[in-house]
Amino acid sequence: MILTKIRFYRLFPIIFLLSFHTNAQDYVSIPLKEKEVKDTFFNEFIVKDNYRWVEDTNNEELNKWIKKQNKLSKKYLSKTKRKTSSFTSIDEYAYTKYDNPRKEGDYYFTHAYYDEIGAPALFYKKHLKFSSEILVDPNFISNRDKIRIKGYWVSGNSELLAYQFSRNGSDWAELKVISLKSKLHKDDHLKNLKFSNIAWKGNGFFYSTFPRESKFGKVKRQKVYYHKVGTPQSEDKLVFKRNNPYMEFEYTTTSNERFFILKEINDKAGKINVFYIDYQSSNPSIKPLFMNISYDINIIDSHKGKFIATTSYKANNGRIIEIDPKNPFVWNEIAPNYKEALLLEVKPLQDKIITIYDQSQYPIITVYDYQGKVLYNMQMDIPSTVSGFSGEPDDKELLFNMASYTIPPVVFKFNVDTYQRKLMKRTSVTFDYENIVYDKLEYPIDEKEKASVVLVHKKGIERDGSNPVLLNAYGGFGIVAKPMFDPGIVHFIEEGGIYAFASIRGGGDKGAKWAWEGRGRNKENSFNDFISAAEFLIDSGYTCPEKIAAKGGSNGGLVVAAAGIKRPDLFKVIVPVAAPLDMLRLEKYTVGPYHTDEYGSVKDSVGFFNLYNYSPYHNIHDEVNYPNMLIITAKNDERVPPFHSYKFAAKLQNRESQKNSILLRVKAKSGHYSTNNFISSIREKAHIYGFILYHLNQN
Repeated sequence: MILTKIRFYRLFPIIFLLSFHTNAQDYVSIPLKEKEVKDTFFNEFIVKDNYRWVEDTNNEELNKWIKKQNKLSKKYLSKTKRKTSSFTSIDEYAYTKYDNPRKEGDYYFTHAYYDEIGAPALFYKKHLKFSSEILVDPNFISNRDKIRIKGYWVSGNSELLAYQFSRNGSDWAELKVISLKSKLHKDDHLKNLKFSNIAWKGNGFFYSTFPRESKFGKVKRQKVYYHKVGTPQSEDKLVFKRNNPYMEFEYTTTSNERFFILKEINDKAGKINVFYIDYQSSNPSIKPLFMNISYDINIIDSHKGKFIATTSYKANNGRIIEIDPKNPFVWNEIAPNYKEALLLEVKPLQDKIITIYDQSQYPIITVYDYQGKVLYNMQMDIPSTVSGFSGEPDDKELLFNMASYTIPPVVFKFNVDTYQRKLMKRTSVTFDYENIVYDKLEYPIDEKEKASVVLVHKKGIERDGSNPVLLNAYGGFGIVAKPMFDPGIVHFIEEGGIYAFASIRGGGDKGAKWAWEGRGRNKENSFNDFISAAEFLIDSGYTCPEKIAAKGGSNGGLVVAAAGIKRPDLFKVIVPVAAPLDMLRLEKYTVGPYHTDEYGSVKDSVGFFNLYNYSPYHNIHDEVNYPNMLIITAKNDERVPPFHSYKFAAKLQNRESQKNSILLRVKAKSGHYSTNNFISSIREKAHIYGFILYHLNQN
């Protein structure tokens, strides 16, 4: 099959896929009854939670209410979509022509839609000049469930590929193995994988799993196994486990498969252990490399028997070091910490290392030799994302791609000897990209520090305070936000809007310290930074409160919801997606216990009061008319259970003072990720941006 007009193919995490509503005569709230529940914390502080009963997601009364909510939101969003022509425009802008291959082993792979109704399939080819053909089609795995390919890994000899897939948005995954020569599946079918990567070693691979419990039960007791291809899962060898049910494990094998590396993370204690196996030793067995260290180390690969790693120890923005496993505390620094550039990616080759740095969303490609000499340096000239450098350590040409908010992925060949880059194929778009400009600005967040905000808009925007603005952020877990192509943003800009992304504390945009300043007891800094970004755009003449919408997903959904509840006067529209909203109950379900380092815990008094003070659900006041909101969740979200959104929407709606519309959209057969096929993703975006533009363009 020839991959030509591939339309918006990449699967992104939940961070940007949303939906929205309208107001006035089309909106009538749907009340949900309250059942009084009171919790007492620390023998004196009483907290009401009258929607606690909706945490039973099988409750018949609850599910009738959800059906009514979906019926209302569908009708409302259909009108806003039609009035703003959002579906037609976004469908047109999404119809781009591009291919984004990655080289893994001897083959090139592409994850892409091949029609509008199916899920993205996995394509491959042996040479770049060949036409791609389907290797794994999720649409044939099941005719009942929505299947999503979560990842794929090629064996060291390029003969086999292991791929994971999930059903109906679940975090639980299954794994199968396929021959890259014959395209025939092996008998291997592994189940109960969760948050698991695959690390090949010989004729098998390492993976991790958890015991299956209730749908929203706590995720705990991770175990790492080794599976030999051709054997049943029941015979897999247990490699690593701990008695502490909330220990996290990360693991990899080096590119030459000499070393197996396992990192053990204890977030509550703030400690890390690192172990390794050297398969060239006379007695390969697991050995400690570092024990009880309080800083992070990530081993990327090995080179001449030594580990190549990155660390934030005495390096806020990260540095590259070489570690001799025989003397692990004596490090050879290859690349130093840079004050203004954040280390993102490291690709060790035979005689050099390729790196990607970030400077406020401006990527920098730098090449070093193993003695630390800079051989090449290049910075992109617009806020964008550079990723990839896919290929093997001895390849002479690697592939990397560049993308941005209004630029679909552009793929380059990169010669590792001459450092010449060659555009593989031009990316065709259906809009005038030359009429769109990017601005990076800084705004104050306290007396000493500043945060950055990137603005994307058409040329000639006037600062008359009347421009519609869509403000977005993530701000959590030290994650560095990366610009990705979104045809909805193009539509918003073409309609005269300004898209703004704020790099707030809690994210990793300015290194480890920046992340720490928005974590745990400092979490409220994230919301204050977001509020400051809105105030800055108003004070600078770009917009006004009646023209600002805020959207975010997952932790970003918490950010926009908390900001909207704290400062309802600043925003016209708030769209939280898959967001944690009841922060006092977060750690009781699914992966919540793993995130007490990020948010805090109700088990200690300081943590409790901190959570209570910013929890969106608990800070809704009866007398306030909050901004128009579209609250989006999915029935199968096993990261942030959907009842966070149910409780938040119900409490907002059940108040006489609430005049602006509060819509709840609940997706079936979906989880903490995006929609499953092309047309549904376009429809989802059309609802979102139609809703936003409808409200922001009202007089």
